[in-house]
Order: sequence, then structure tokens, then C-alpha cells
Amino acid sequence: MPSEFRLILKYADQPGYTPDIDCYLRHGGYEALKKALAIQPKDLPDGKKMSGPEQIRDDVKTSGLRGRGGAGFSCGLKWSFVDRRSGKPIYLICNADESEPGTFKDRQIIHKDPHQLIEGMIISCFANDVRLAYIYIRGEMPEGAKLLNKALQEARAKNFLGKNILGSGYDLEIHVHRGAGAYICGEETGLIESLEGKRAYPRIKPPFFPAVLGLYMCPTIVNNVETLCNVKHVVAMGPAEYAKLGTPNNTGTRIVSLSGHVKKPGYFEIEVGKVTIGQLINDPMFGGGLRDGRKLKAVIPGGSSAKVFKAGEKFKLKRKVDGKDTEVEVDMLDLPYDFDSLIAAGSMSGSSAIIVMDDSVDIVEALANLSEFYAHESCGQCTPCREGSLWMSKALHRMTHGEGRATDADYLVKIADNIPGGRTICAFGEACSWPVQSFVAKFKDEFVAKGKADEERRAKQTAAPKSATPTERGEMATAHK
Repeated sequence: MPSEFRLILKYADQPGYTPDIDCYLRHGGYEALKKALAIQPKDLPDGKKMSGPEQIRDDVKTSGLRGRGGAGFSCGLKWSFVDRRSGKPIYLICNADESEPGTFKDRQIIHKDPHQLIEGMIISCFANDVRLAYIYIRGEMPEGAKLLNKALQEARAKNFLGKNILGSGYDLEIHVHRGAGAYICGEETGLIESLEGKRAYPRIKPPFFPAVLGLYMCPTIVNNVETLCNVKHVVAMGPAEYAKLGTPNNTGTRIVSLSGHVKKPGYFEIEVGKVTIGQLINDPMFGGGLRDGRKLKAVIPGGSSAKVFKAGEKFKLKRKVDGKDTEVEVDMLDLPYDFDSLIAAGSMSGSSAIIVMDDSVDIVEALANLSEFYAHESCGQCTPCREGSLWMSKALHRMTHGEGRATDADYLVKIADNIPGGRTICAFGEACSWPVQSFVAKFKDEFVAKGKADEERRAKQTAAPKSATPTERGEMATAHK
């Protein structure tokens, strides 16, 4: 039977568990930090020594921890790209700008266990010789910002933060920075621009890779809230034990946001790859199934920008059978919820937000809703994204207001296909085009049918008898709606 495996959220929802530091300490808080600070240099076979921070970086890489913010890139590998020879200060930024529609996992940590995030940040900063770090939090989370500021004050008072942390000689300061609620600030270079007080225009990569040229043109690490919390557990458990959680190349746990037409929407922490999409939707431990009398129509597996799956879809995936790579057919509901399986099926786990749609959903309306969001949130820096997202939204608005055309499906795909593929500075172009490409590909008949129905209705209105009075023609038009 599938079940939750709570690592990060182990205490968060327990009765009596509070976000203050005394409660956190009673439950073993900051013990991982003490362990990290106490790591002694290790002798290497070549006669050199590996410092404590270097050992932590190596452990994070060994653990297989992948970023929980969207791309699923190796955390340890990302840290290894940091320019440590420039002589410039290194900064760390926690990306708490949770804004992907359907995603509500990081705020659970911030609201219920903020010290876990802070401990994970301090360890990550120590590992990377960071002396100043920021938590960039979404503007629509004012209570979260208050809780984090209070937690930082408590950590300073206990000498877990500030000068000479726990007598180790290591100094660190962390500040909370509130954004204005722009989706584009979830993109790391757009976030950095905003943190510097500028318009959040994403930077061109290369040359502006944050690991080399980030905040104030200095080496910078940008990690997601959930990712940084995992660092604490890698240190506490050890990389080998941590890597036993989940599945190969998909280690640890993930917090999944489940929303839409299920009986029990909510957030669930699972071992990566140990639970399928179907189990997350239907099992009583998780979503509890669809609403009574309804059938599954579609699933967006990783936040609104992830390509949609159609109910009943099957995929050809490579699996190890008797030690050999074999191609097997897997139903969409049987896909393990991990990074690699969803990518192989043509989508992604992204921000780990599953949006479930039953057969009551008008697919055109659903896509129109998403496209309106992306058109509104485009920063406008790149023409294909700025114009393309707006044109798609306008076309879908027309389709949902009785002005559709049978050719609109092809028109939408033509626009969407001209946005991605290296034509924009950041991945927002892909984010706004993928829903359109996948929705139309999977449900083209619905788009065509809606457009044809609108064309036929308008044709009948135009062909109304000339002898009819204006009132009669109006009544006929009403009858055809």
C-alpha cells in the first residue's frame, strides 16, 4: 500500500507543534548544524586535506539531491559550479517566490517549521563559504515573512546566526526580502535583478550564470525552500542513508501539491518514485479519488506550465527487466511520480503540483484561464514571449466568448511553436507555450468542435430572413446561442 513518508514535514502537522525555536529545539532542531560545524578536515590519499565545508558539498552531491523548485537539477553539481577563485564574496538566495499555479508546498514549511529552512540555509551557507544570504519571499505571503523574520531573530538570540556561530568562528547573516508578487521573479536571474532593486528582467545566460555572475555580479547560489531543507537531512542522516530514500537518481522525498477535482486536495510528502500518479489521485491515503459520478479527463503533473496528460494515455518507457533495458508500455496513472519518468513521458514533475481535471471540465476554458495568467505575468523583455503569450490569450478569450473559428487550434499551435527553442532569454517562453502545445495536441477535437459551432451559429445569424424585423432577428440570434 502506498503511504506518505514524512521527512521534512515530520513534525509540521503534529498537534502542539509550533513554529517557535523552543519547540524546534525540543524536536532535535539545530543538531544537524552542530554536526556540520564540528566536521574535522579529512586526509586524502594524495596528501591533501578536505575541509568540513568541502565534505558537506561532496556529501550533498553523493546523496543525489535534486532541486525541488522545478528543473530537478543536481544540487551538489550546481554548488560545484560556484566560482571560488574570484576573491569576490559568495551569496546564497533562498527562492521562496512560490508562484506556479497549483503549487502550495513551500509555504507549508515556512508557516509550520521555519527553523528547518533556516537550519538548512545556515548549513548550505557554511558549506559554500557564504557570509550573507537572503530569503526572497513572495509578496502575497505576508504571514510567512513575519514568521521567518521572527525565526531569524530567535536564531540570532541562540547564536545559531550572526557572529561566531556556536563558537565556530563562522559568521553569517540572513535577511528576508519581500517581492511584489511577480511570477517572473521565480526565475533565478529575474529574482536577482529584483533583489538588486531593478525591474525583474531575466539575464542572458551566458554570461550571467549566477554561479559566476549573480547578485552584485558575484558568485551566487539560488536554491528552493524544499531543497535547502533537504540539505539539513543529508547532513543529519549521512549521504548514503539519504540516498536509500526514493529511487535511483531520484533520491529523497518530495512534497506534492494535489489540487483540482479530487475528494481530498492537499499536500503530501512521499519518497520520490515510490508512488504513482494514479495512487496520488485515487488512494484514500492521498487524493481519495474523483468526485462521485465523474471520470478522469486530464492531469497536469508538475504545475501549470507542465505539459498535460490525457486520461488513458500510454507511454513507452525504458525499464530494467532481469538486468536488461527493456521498453515497456506504461499507463499514465501507473507512472511513478519522479523526475525521470515524467520527463520520459513528455512532461515534467516541475514544482510537484498535480492538477486533476474530471469530465466536467471545458478544456478550452481551462487553457484560456492558464494562458491569461501567462500573458499577464510575462515581463515583456522578449518579443516572442511578450507578443506570443498575449496573442494566445486573446485567441482563447475569443474562443470562450462565442467568436471561435475551426482553424483556431492550428492558429494557437503556430503561435506557440514560435515562442520556445532559444528565442527568449529565460524559460518563461517555454512555460507559456507548453500548455497550449499539449492541450491542443491532446484535445484538438474539442478546440475544432468549439470553433465550428461558433462559425455555424454566426452563419445562421447572418442568414436570418431579410423580411424579419430587428426584434425577430434578435430573438432568432438568442435562440441559436
